[in-house]
Amino acid sequence: MKQTILITGASSGFGLLIANKLHQNGYNVIGTSRNPEKYVAELPFKMIALDLDSEQSISTFSERLFKQIPQLDILINNAGFLVSGIAEEIPIDLGRKQFETNFWGTIKVTNAILPHFRKQKFGKIITVGSIVGLVSFPNAAYYAASKHALEGYFKSLRYELNEFNISVAMIEPSAFKTSIMDNSASPLNKIEAYNSLRAKIEKFTVELVKSAEDPIIVAEKILKVVQTDQPKFRNIVGKGTSVLINLQHFAYGILEKNVLKQLNK
Repeated sequence: MKQTILITGASSGFGLLIANKLHQNGYNVIGTSRNPEKYVAELPFKMIALDLDSEQSISTFSERLFKQIPQLDILINNAGFLVSGIAEEIPIDLGRKQFETNFWGTIKVTNAILPHFRKQKFGKIITVGSIVGLVSFPNAAYYAASKHALEGYFKSLRYELNEFNISVAMIEPSAFKTSIMDNSASPLNKIEAYNSLRAKIEKFTVELVKSAEDPIIVAEKILKVVQTDQPKFRNIVGKGTSVLINLQHFAYGILEKNVLKQLNK
């Protein structure tokens, strides 16, 4: 019998690529979107409504889901967005919204699925984090913090679910060519004192986007994790990531100097 996989945020970006990749490899894919009716005609997999910012949507979606399927094998937490900007400039309400979606929304969806996984005594939870959940960079403080939080939360959850035969894994992508910057939120009011740094960050970001890899690599990595019975917790994907992580753990001062050097080019 085909395994059934639920993917949040499957209408664009990584989520759409992952959903299509898994569908092409024979899995029964169900994606989520705030407005699934927009995509019914153009997508080869089923879509259901889910808004991570709505308590009511999250509380009722699992009931609707299990009316349509007898069991769920894998949950892929992918939905989220980026708040970009200098940390001091970002209103606290916007930073809070970043956490409500990226962290709390992900946790609430996971908690809605967990009773079903525990009852059936198996399941797999794969969460799309980010390299900035391990190594922070300027202009993404709240996004990095939300991804750091996911990393810590799912590390603990991995231990707690082991006895139920439920595996937990994180995917940590580096820079890839996606629409995340186009769909990002940023502060309206700028602090003049940061203008010089802001210009350097913008230059650095342009170069980063130019050299970014094809995001299909992330979908292929997730396919491998899906196909692995007992995946490792941290699955880093993207060029240069091994160097970044080693620097983070063993020589953070060197990493910091390298980032500042890049910004001052």
